[in-house]
Amino acid sequence: MKAQETITRRFTHGSAGLRGLQILALMLLCWLAQLLTSHLQWPIPGSLVGLFVLWLLLNRKVLPAAWVEDGANDLLNHLMLFFVPAMLALVDRPELLSMLGVKLLIAVLISTLAVMCGTACVVEIGFRLKHD
Repeated sequence: MKAQETITRRFTHGSAGLRGLQILALMLLCWLAQLLTSHLQWPIPGSLVGLFVLWLLLNRKVLPAAWVEDGANDLLNHLMLFFVPAMLALVDRPELLSMLGVKLLIAVLISTLAVMCGTACVVEIGFRLKHD
């Protein structure tokens, strides 16, 4: 009985093959959403549509979270690798290290701060409405 429990636990949590399948499923969902948005000529990114579809599937309990949890955690653990192309673009474009880059950096910082403040205000309003 112990051996069967170990095999089941290893298959559901920690199996590299299962994580790979989960990552492939997430990538397939993103790819299908990208095809859908390009086919319907929607002005929003396919990855955003895929994220919304995944959220709907998880929220409506059509897809159990355990089916994608390990693969999603692996992707998040390696998230920094997805930013390597951005760093290469910075090295490839030296003008971004000049005054133009400083202006862009200031614009990004100010807009990020504005989004963070706006999000905080909306969350605060939501909490106040919920508790009233």
